[in-house]
Amino acid sequence: MYARRRHVYFAMMGTCIALFVLAWGVVRLWSTPAAVAMCVVAMVIPPVAAMIANRRGPDDRWWDDPSGDPQSDEWWDELDGKKKPR
Repeated sequence: MYARRRHVYFAMMGTCIALFVLAWGVVRLWSTPAAVAMCVVAMVIPPVAAMIANRRGPDDRWWDDPSGDPQSDEWWDELDGKKKPR
């Protein structure tokens, strides 16, 4: 799942860069409003790409899942305030 999300992220960011380059290198010669519209679309892509790249998959371990090491889990629970210190 991680590789797929990474590929989608890079495809979206490549699209973003292509939109900027085409908008100000080619499209602005014929239509400045169209170039500005392309840049607005390109401006929205990076936050969406970051959300997609950082989305948690069904098989991904989350930050608060137990690690399997009882001592480490007990220590983290104490730091998070889930258990009182001994």
